[in-house]
Amino acid sequence: MEESEMVSLSEAEKAQYGKEGYVVPKYRLPAEKVDRMRATLDKLIADNPGVRPEKLVSAHVDGHNGEGVKGSSDFLALARDPEIVDLVADAIGENILLWGCHVFCKPGGDGFETPWHQDGHYWPIRPLATCTVWLALDRSDTTNGCLRVIPRSHADKKLHDHLHEDRDDLVLNQRMAAGAFDEADAVDLILEPGQMSMHDVYMIHGAKANRSPRRRAGVALRYMPSTSLFDRTIKPHDGKTGVPVAFATRPLWLVRGVDKAGNDLKVGHRQA
Repeated sequence: MEESEMVSLSEAEKAQYGKEGYVVPKYRLPAEKVDRMRATLDKLIADNPGVRPEKLVSAHVDGHNGEGVKGSSDFLALARDPEIVDLVADAIGENILLWGCHVFCKPGGDGFETPWHQDGHYWPIRPLATCTVWLALDRSDTTNGCLRVIPRSHADKKLHDHLHEDRDDLVLNQRMAAGAFDEADAVDLILEPGQMSMHDVYMIHGAKANRSPRRRAGVALRYMPSTSLFDRTIKPHDGKTGVPVAFATRPLWLVRGVDKAGNDLKVGHRQA
């Protein structure tokens, strides 16, 4: 690929990400890669009959991943795609760790709601800093429960109070307490397959339940600057998040640059 053809966020896209806390880049994953990932998704769902398809956490860890899911290395390859990493580098810099991949597949008719929340309440990263790439594998719109964001809610870098909800019909069980934002400010992120959004760790976001007959599937790829530490001793809302996680043993991948914070890049990686 010639230098003039390298994938990047435009100056306007960089500015929007910084000011608004999210952006939908012009870049789109090629159709053949989308088709391949949709086939991988179908196999992932078939391999995990006992797991709600909205809760396929660490889907990039091949085989039984220690977090209740039998994952696929195809999702790891997707997360390491150089063009996607190029976009992330424009948002958070050149030293990047991949630390998570969550498949959110809302089946038609009974797809779970994702309550309004901030990701920082769930993650053991200090200082908090993450760019999430949310890649659509199906069309995602207002009828089937697309991602919704509150623009500029990241600006103060403040985590607002969350309340625990003991319900079995939610993707996550921590919901923003009332009064922190105005839902009338929400922006619906309507995406075609292959399109993606990117959002900051402090961004307030959520998604309505899917009551339509159409599936809504997307992959959240989680990246952090290596100037932050993935602190394996922290257990945010341990056992009460709505998804099983094992941060103490989850593997990290350095996908660009060098590690700056002394992150453990050996834990969780299987011997060849």
